[in-house]
Amino acid sequence: MNKQKQPLRIIFAGTPEFALQPLQALIDEACEIVAVLTQPDRPAGRGKHLRASPVKQLALGLGLEVLQPESLKDAAWQEKLAALQPDLMVVVAYGLMIPARLLALPSLGCWNIHASLLPRWRGAAPIQRAIEAGDEETGVCIMQMETTLDTGPLYHCLATPIRPLDNAGTLHDRLATMGAQALKHCIEKVMRDELPQATTQDDAEVIYARKLSKAEAELDWSQAAEVLQRKVRAFNPWPVAWCELGGYRLRIWQAEVVDHVAGCKPGQVIIEGQSFVVGTIEKSLKILEIQRAGGQRMKMEKFLNAHQSQVW
Repeated sequence: MNKQKQPLRIIFAGTPEFALQPLQALIDEACEIVAVLTQPDRPAGRGKHLRASPVKQLALGLGLEVLQPESLKDAAWQEKLAALQPDLMVVVAYGLMIPARLLALPSLGCWNIHASLLPRWRGAAPIQRAIEAGDEETGVCIMQMETTLDTGPLYHCLATPIRPLDNAGTLHDRLATMGAQALKHCIEKVMRDELPQATTQDDAEVIYARKLSKAEAELDWSQAAEVLQRKVRAFNPWPVAWCELGGYRLRIWQAEVVDHVAGCKPGQVIIEGQSFVVGTIEKSLKILEIQRAGGQRMKMEKFLNAHQSQVW
């Protein structure tokens, strides 16, 4: 008869909402969470009051110990974590560098949940870059962490198609669920001594997902409508695609590609009934949801009713 294994002692490191389901998955798998690392409380909202991260809020609700170092380079923090004698560290969108000493600390090393099908889209914004590039699918990978960015070998990956109406928000939520599923799969494999050898990434297939900026969210009407529509989806909910039309700065939350309107030049607006179409170099972009600076998000029909006298 096999001896019952002891629960895995795990340090969990994560900060945003993407990390919530993986943390809950570890609890559901009866792992022993010896500490939760998350970034320090940050000012947020109009009042700039300190706000705890989503992971901290969940961890405190579960009665877990929460640690919030400004940096893990500090020797005192490293000693504190070493004293916990973890079997594994799980890192999900934590946001701080993990020093080599800590990567080597647990017997199983450090696992990361990455939101792409590595080695495609290593880096900071894999979800958004996959949509922007027009990829047909993406996914999540459980990766053994190394000191270099997203280079480690892979234990398990799950794929999902990128749907025509997916934006970065909807895809983020689906991948968060998949990340928890992939993590649970690997934990179960460890507990049965069935975790396979990790697969080395092919460096020849690497594409980097650079960090997003507000400046790149500006729509350039000299680009094709399909390219612009992918930007709208990729930058929703942040930084949100924007443009200047009719003297107004407008945020574009949702749009679709339509056939080219005869005589419509790039950047020219055509309004027919409740339809708001902007010309591009190839086909046209029909705006479905919009927001004027300082105003509320509106479906286009409501926006046009509120701005009937506007000259575009």
